[in-house]
Order: sequence, then structure tokens, then C-alpha cells
Amino acid sequence: MYERPHELKRPVDDSEDNFAFHPKNIYLALLLFSLSMLFLAMTAAFVYTRVQSDLPPIKLPLLFFLNTAILLGSSYTMVQAKRFYLADNTVAYQRMLWYTLALSLFFMVMQGVAWYQLFSNQIYINTDNSAGYLYVISALHFAHVIGGLPFLGLFIYRARKYMQEPVSVLVYFSDPDKRLNLRLLTIYWHFLDALWIYLVLFFLLNQLVWQYIG
Repeated sequence: MYERPHELKRPVDDSEDNFAFHPKNIYLALLLFSLSMLFLAMTAAFVYTRVQSDLPPIKLPLLFFLNTAILLGSSYTMVQAKRFYLADNTVAYQRMLWYTLALSLFFMVMQGVAWYQLFSNQIYINTDNSAGYLYVISALHFAHVIGGLPFLGLFIYRARKYMQEPVSVLVYFSDPDKRLNLRLLTIYWHFLDALWIYLVLFFLLNQLVWQYIG
């Protein structure tokens, strides 16, 4: 991989960072707000339905907690990718993008294993309302991880395509739109991590409260 020498230093232009009302910022804010409301509504509905049906919450497989660490790792690598991008380090930037992709795919595989553990314990989506909500809510989060992968793959593809020679590297790193897109993707990845942590803590708290009351 090619690393750009100091004489090709790109000009400093942080205008996109200060443009809070850029349409892409607004679109992402609306998306994250909508997703937040969706998951809050679903978790509230879960509590209401469980209490009305007097059903115990499902005990989370340990892999749900391991997956939390995997997602936190992917969030860290996204932060590092952005840092190396701003430092014009092409090699480290691409490496961190690949790490993020690998960790995201690893999360998806391990989440599949976690669902299989539930199946092995004869806990299915139609077992009761508690199980149904657990599957649906975790599957929705899973779907939004999948939804972010094409954008991550696009960054990797463009980095490999344009970071081959000094001029193309200079143009790539000087593009305000690419910097903005990377920042938005990083925010989306952090949101997915925070959402997963909320869901795991929510189900764990329901389990602990049920055990305390019982």
C-alpha cells in the first residue's frame, strides 16, 4: 500500500464538520431517532405483555454478552479508521476498515450461535411472548448491522481503488464528502453498539427483577 509523503499534504478543510444541517446529517439523525423510538416502543411492549401474561423473562445466553464485546471492538476499529484517515495513513486506514468488517461478520456468526443455543434449550420464537420479543428485537438489531455492511464494504472498495498512487491518494483524502460519509458511518456504528448494550442490559434487568420479586 502507498503512504502519501509529506509534500503532498492535503489542505485543511473542516467545513463539512461544521455544517450541522447538511442533508446527510439530517437523514442520519432522523434514521437514528426513528430506530430509537422503534426499539423503545418494542421494549416497552415487551414489559407490558410479559407483566400482563405473568411470564418470566428469557435467560440470555452468555454469547449475548460476548457479542457486546465484539461490537465494542468494531466500534473501536471504526474510531481508529477515522483517526488514520485524518492522519492520511492509507495502510492503517484500510486495515482498520477490514478489522471492522471482520468483527461485524464475527458478531453475526456468534449471534446465530446464540440463537441456536436458545433452540437447543427448546426456546423458539412461538414458545411464549417473552421468547417472541427476544427473537424479534435481537433480529431487528441484527438486520441493521447487515444494513450497514454494504456502506462499509463501499469504503473498503473505494480505498483499495483510489489509494494506489500519490495523486489519487491526495484527491481521496481531500474529498470533504468522503470525510463526511466516514463520520456518519462511524456514528451509525456507535449507535448500533449503544443500542445492543441497551438491549442486553434491558433483558438482563428484566431477568434480575423477576428473580428478586420471585
